[in-house]
Amino acid sequence: MKSSTLRAWSWLHKWSSLAGTVFLLLLCVTGLPLIFHDEIEHAFEAPLAGTGEIVRPAAGAGPPTLDDFIAHAAGRGLGRHVNFVLLEDGEPYVQVGTSDSLDREHGGHTHWYERATGAVLETPGTEPEGVVGIFMEVMLRLHTDLYAGLPGTLFLGAMGVLLTVALISGVVLYAPFMRKLSFRTIRRRSAQRTRWLYFHNVLGLGTALWVAVIGLTGTINALELPLGQLWRADHLLPMIQRHAADRPPATLAPLADVLAAVHAAAPGTEPASIIFPGMTVSGPRHFLVIAHGNRPATRQLIHTALVDGQTGRLAEHAAMPWYVQALSLSQPLHFGDYGWLSLKILWAVLDVVAIIVLGSGVYLWLRR
Repeated sequence: MKSSTLRAWSWLHKWSSLAGTVFLLLLCVTGLPLIFHDEIEHAFEAPLAGTGEIVRPAAGAGPPTLDDFIAHAAGRGLGRHVNFVLLEDGEPYVQVGTSDSLDREHGGHTHWYERATGAVLETPGTEPEGVVGIFMEVMLRLHTDLYAGLPGTLFLGAMGVLLTVALISGVVLYAPFMRKLSFRTIRRRSAQRTRWLYFHNVLGLGTALWVAVIGLTGTINALELPLGQLWRADHLLPMIQRHAADRPPATLAPLADVLAAVHAAAPGTEPASIIFPGMTVSGPRHFLVIAHGNRPATRQLIHTALVDGQTGRLAEHAAMPWYVQALSLSQPLHFGDYGWLSLKILWAVLDVVAIIVLGSGVYLWLRR
């Protein structure tokens, strides 16, 4: 490599590293507890309290169906319009939203149920509870937007781009030299700063691929809001507008029929959310069903479907566009969140190594 080229790569590596080091350290430190957010929340959060009431299945046997939960929620006197049903992935709960008007911002109420038993649950608060809940909320906000909203999120996304530049330039600079060095020679005979430089390079090169994946997925995650707005404008809104003149259903089709129509169009999926007719995002006549894969390998692949609110027949079905699928795949990969504790532990170890690499980089610059 020519000396001028070497100086250019060195300049690029130094300033791309220094410009984002403080924020990347912040992201690594705050990301560490977030890797285990499910385990921490389940360990410290109290289970939802039951009201003592049970939803009985209309069929007389087996667990209650979604239609049973809807009928119960509509009959509680907390809103005559059913707006949505949510089925959070990995959670045993069903949420049913009702309101006095079709505009949920006025008088909306969310009913919580335990799906397996039909137990009616107390509605949890929206604010984090206890020291652990507040701590996790602070970690999440610092990791995602620095309490600055979308500008903060996009800024952190830009730090992910700088991280990628620093990684590439670091590999180009040091990989050829590191192959020629003996670990024992460096460790025993070199000065402290040289040893730290060696460790910085070894750990950096050893974790470069993982850090690159984390930086790339973090940058993609930072675009969640703009990509969501793009999807709604380019795909969802035209789908809804094609049916904007349809008449509202006289009676609602059973959810069992609605979900059967979706499953026939997208086998191997299960529903995540069901938006009822009359809502802004579903249109006057149709259910909007958002479903995902029912296996770990396909869980992040999302489908949307419009189902006629009266007949229960499929009107339109579409997989998410590639950029939304990329976003969906990047979110669990960023935190190693594929349901395996061993993977999360590996992610945490690599995160600690990344903290050491970043910290040693600051030390080397200060001791230059």
